[in-house]
Amino acid sequence: MDEAFITQDEVREITGIELPALAQLRYRGTGPRFYKPTARRVLYKRSEVIEWLESTAQTRTGSPALTC
Repeated sequence: MDEAFITQDEVREITGIELPALAQLRYRGTGPRFYKPTARRVLYKRSEVIEWLESTAQTRTGSPALTC
């Protein structure tokens, strides 16, 4: 069975990332994968958001963030 999509508000609840910052991540291409079925609608898959969040784990402070 296909996984249900979640909204930006649900992503904010999961990650704590506010909507303007989430929009910046989409613009920069550095956030979780997203889907745009219409010009104004943005959706995510919960598992992909969790996977992206886990990929940002650090082992110490001061370690450089990955850049594209």
